[in-house]
Amino acid sequence: MNDSVLLITTISLIIIASPFLAKLFRLPITPVEIILGSIFGYVGLIHSEHLFDIVAEFGFLYLMFIAGTEINLKNVLKIPVSLMKKIVLYLVILYGLSLFISFNLNFSNIFIVLLPLISVGLVASLSKEYGKQEWINLSMTAGGIGEVVSIVLLTITSSALVSGFGIGLVESIVALSLFLVFMFVLFRLMQLVFWWFPEVSTALMPYKDNKEQDIRLSMGIFFLLIATMIYLDLELAFGAFLAGIFIPSFFEHKKELPEKLASFGFGFLIPVFFVHIGYTFNLEALAMDGLIQEAIIIALAIIFMRVVASSVFFSEVSKTEAILVGLSHSMPLTLLIAMATLAYNANSIDTLHYYAFILAAIFQVIFVMIAIRIFNTKLSL
Repeated sequence: MNDSVLLITTISLIIIASPFLAKLFRLPITPVEIILGSIFGYVGLIHSEHLFDIVAEFGFLYLMFIAGTEINLKNVLKIPVSLMKKIVLYLVILYGLSLFISFNLNFSNIFIVLLPLISVGLVASLSKEYGKQEWINLSMTAGGIGEVVSIVLLTITSSALVSGFGIGLVESIVALSLFLVFMFVLFRLMQLVFWWFPEVSTALMPYKDNKEQDIRLSMGIFFLLIATMIYLDLELAFGAFLAGIFIPSFFEHKKELPEKLASFGFGFLIPVFFVHIGYTFNLEALAMDGLIQEAIIIALAIIFMRVVASSVFFSEVSKTEAILVGLSHSMPLTLLIAMATLAYNANSIDTLHYYAFILAAIFQVIFVMIAIRIFNTKLSL
C-alpha cells in the first residue's frame, strides 16, 4: 500500500476510534489520541510526511485560536483589581517556585522558563467537556494572562537561543513590543467604532447568515494574524490566540460562533495535532537510563507549582475549585513541547531531558485529566 494512503487511513481510523476507546477506558480523549499516535508511529503505520506536519501545525494553531475564543477582552479589562492582583501574585509564585526548583535540582537555566509555561489550549477542551463552570472561567481568565506572559517569554527566549544575546534578540523584543502596542491601540479603536456604530458588527456577521459569513470572517482574522506573525518573525501561536480573542470581544451577538468553530477543530484538525504529538515521541526512548525518573520529576514539579500557586484563589472560589484551576494549568502540552524542541535544537538541553519533557507532557495530560475528573465529580456532589 502507498505510504501516504497508509498514513491517511491510520490517522482517520484513530480519529474515528478515539472517542469510543476513551469511553471504554474512561479516559479523556486527548491522551488516548496521543497514546495511539505513539503506538502506531512505533509500529510504522504513521511516518513523517510534509502534509502531515503542516496539518498538525495548523491543528496546534487552531487549538490556540479556539482557546482565544473563550476569552472576551471586554470582560478581561473589567477584571476587579483585587482579582488581577491575585492573578499577578499567582504568576509571581509560579516563576519564584520555578527558580527555586531549578536551582535546588541543578537544572539548567532554561528550566526557569520551561517549568512555569501556561497554555490554555487544553483548558478549551475542558470547557467543551465540562461546560461553563466558575473554575473554568477563572482558569481561562488567569490562564489567558499567563499564556500571554508565557508566549512573550517564549518569543524572547527562542530568539535568544537562535541568535544569541545580540542584535537579533533586541530586534525581536522591539518587534514584539511594537506589535503589542499596536494590538492594544487596535482593540481600543475597534471598541470605539463598534460602540458608535453597532450596526457594523451585524453587517460583518449578520444574524441571518446563509453564506457562512461569520466563519469566513473568523478564518480571515485568523490567517491575517498568522501572516503578521510570520512577517514579524514572532511566535505564531500568539497570533492565533489573539485572533480568537477578536471573536467574542467584538461579535458578542454571535453566541453560537465559538461553538461552531470549536466543533470543526475538535472534530478534525486538533486530533491530528495530538496524534502527531504522540508520533513524535519514540517509544524506544523509554529504555534510556533515567528517562522515566526525570519525566516524573518534571511532571510533578509542574503540577506541584501550579497547585501551590492556586492557593491565592481560595478567597475567590472554593478550595476544590482553586485546585482545579491549578490542575487545569498543569498541561502546557503545546508550548512545553515547542519550547523544549527549541532548547534541544539550540543545545540548551540534552537528548535525555528533551525526551523527558515530551514524556512529562504526556504524563501530565493523562494524570491531570483524570485528577480533574475526580475533583470535578467531588465538586458536583
